[in-house]
Amino acid sequence: MKDKVASRKRRAFRGRKRIGELGVQRLCIHRTPRHMYAQVIGPDSRVLASASTVELEVRKDLATGGNVNAARLIGLRIAEKAKAAGVVKVAFDRSGFRYHGRVKALADAAREGGLEF
Repeated sequence: MKDKVASRKRRAFRGRKRIGELGVQRLCIHRTPRHMYAQVIGPDSRVLASASTVELEVRKDLATGGNVNAARLIGLRIAEKAKAAGVVKVAFDRSGFRYHGRVKALADAAREGGLEF
């Protein structure tokens, strides 16, 4: 039987390899049962912007960090920070997670916030 984490990491590696070949900024996300994290990473592996549900400004607005509403808030927040850093176009790196639920909510909110991918 395959290990769930190993399978996700393999999928993530495959996606990151394709994005790396493009040489563009990527919106990289990570989810845990309690929190959502998002980073905009440049082609040179520098973090240009980041947002997560563990930030104090975000935590005061949320009851819990592990739901769709929290993901939407992080999507809007990362879009705002990325635009402030001068990034408008990104590739979406879902880190091997399925594109539904919180991952989809974050991506849709980032698009609403002005990011293009």
